[in-house]
Amino acid sequence: MYDYMKALQDRFDHQEHTGLDEQVKCAQEELRRDMDATGRRRLLRLIDTQNSLLAESMLMSFTAGFKLAWGMTKELEAGGLYSFEREDEENACRLTEQED
Repeated sequence: MYDYMKALQDRFDHQEHTGLDEQVKCAQEELRRDMDATGRRRLLRLIDTQNSLLAESMLMSFTAGFKLAWGMTKELEAGGLYSFEREDEENACRLTEQED
């Protein structure tokens, strides 16, 4: 299921953050310039871990939204698809019956 949801996310979730990506790159370059080799390795490990966490949470969010939409679809189909016109007509009939 994980692979299937990942494939769906890759297909439908096309968000670009060019401004934020540029800010991250600039901050990384500044930190790399000002740090020694040990500090850079620690920084890269931290960034890799944060990226993994972010990717996992994005997939979990996408999966939760997909499951919610799927459940709503099943619920609507079980009760018949919603029709505003039909509901409006039923309300009008009810009001007419109450007036009589």
